[in-house]
Amino acid sequence: MKKILFVSSEAHPLIKTGGLADVSGSLPKALAELGQDVRLILPNYQAVTTDKEVRFLCSLRVDNRDVNLFETQMPDSQVTVWLIDYPEFFNRPGNPYLDDLGEPWPDNADRFALFCRIAVEVAMDRAGLNWQPDIVHCNDWQSGLVPALLSLESHSPASVFTIHNLAYQGLFPAESTQGLNLPGQLWHPEGLEFYHMLSFIKGGLVYADRITTVSPSYALEIQTSAFGYGLEGLLLHRKDVLSGILNGIDLEVWDPETDPLIPQHYRTATLADKQYNKSEIQRQSALPVNDHIPLFGLIGRLVDQKGIDLIIDCLPDMLAMPMQLVLLGSGDKAYEQRLHNLAHIYPEKMAITLGYNEPLAHLIESGSDIFLMPSRFEPCGLNQMYSQRYGTLPIVRKTGGLADTVVDTLPETIADQTATGFVFNEANASSLLEAIKRAILLYSDKKTWATIQTNAMEKDFSWRHSAEQYLMLYRSL
Repeated sequence: MKKILFVSSEAHPLIKTGGLADVSGSLPKALAELGQDVRLILPNYQAVTTDKEVRFLCSLRVDNRDVNLFETQMPDSQVTVWLIDYPEFFNRPGNPYLDDLGEPWPDNADRFALFCRIAVEVAMDRAGLNWQPDIVHCNDWQSGLVPALLSLESHSPASVFTIHNLAYQGLFPAESTQGLNLPGQLWHPEGLEFYHMLSFIKGGLVYADRITTVSPSYALEIQTSAFGYGLEGLLLHRKDVLSGILNGIDLEVWDPETDPLIPQHYRTATLADKQYNKSEIQRQSALPVNDHIPLFGLIGRLVDQKGIDLIIDCLPDMLAMPMQLVLLGSGDKAYEQRLHNLAHIYPEKMAITLGYNEPLAHLIESGSDIFLMPSRFEPCGLNQMYSQRYGTLPIVRKTGGLADTVVDTLPETIADQTATGFVFNEANASSLLEAIKRAILLYSDKKTWATIQTNAMEKDFSWRHSAEQYLMLYRSL
């Protein structure tokens, strides 16, 4: 049995802003189910919610600050959670990283440096908890200083650092280092310095014993200038300790047989029942109820990364074809406005809901025929996996986790029953449109379509599979 300290700045269902929380909520649980001793540590934000008892554990004095450690439990699991309680830094309304105006909190460097220091005290068994991990598993820039600080300790646990999205690096002005009391031996271009800035993520990339990212393809992509954000040289240098392990999905939350948020349950043997959910979306979205044309779904952030501009460029051509589109998301105001205008011009073809709505997200996944996800880059992605589980065939660009989880529909993949969606290569509207045309054409062949739906629904995207790979990695350390 391995003792694992899992360090993350967010974890679902305690606190969530994005995909990191999904991983930090699911992976420790899956590891615990494999018999490992996992403890999760995160800041005690004002927005943390739990239905479990929260009790005071101990106090620590770090950098002339008195910090409390609270203990609670992950809902629906045996995983112990330690909350770092320092109200001046963490007891604030709203988002863990951003203020009311959507700007990063000005003292984020101080906040997350303290978070890292406390994690190191716990990892070195200096918090009086009488527990020392074998492995400290850190995630994204907010925990990046942990491997760096551990590198200065003797007899420290092994460290693993997971990159969930390299676009976010935790860069701060060099002056920040004075207030943080960072050891001088970490401050150099081969250490935490990045073009005269302090880089939290470099702490993980330079000093961790192993680096992982959330899909095998993304692990290769970040070693290139197109996806490396200036860190590709360092990642290439450390490629021997860098690997990709796909995220899983929560098979209890996303299950067409039991999902409480969809009107009609179904499975591969009762695929025809999926049709009821399609009619329900059409009714709710004020689209004509029609089961003979494909319904496209899209859920996500309306930003360049997600390729929303490619979709907007395709829409006039798409909407001329026999199809409908339902869209749920928010993001760039200019994109929101253009989509609104198009929905106004084509009310019979297109419905858009701005914002986030969990029941509608489940209904779109269960009722659509085809799911659009033409991301420019996608470290792992979850919606393409949800879609396959619901027999909603995804159209994706060949990048990151999308390339690793969707098998393109070609004569040979139809023949060997591995096809699960539609894949295109170039990040431009004409490549996307070709994939859309292929999907619409195949949709009219009901028998082949049902076979591909079945292939997709039978794929194993469980967290157990991912947790077993992480466990192999831990054992190799």
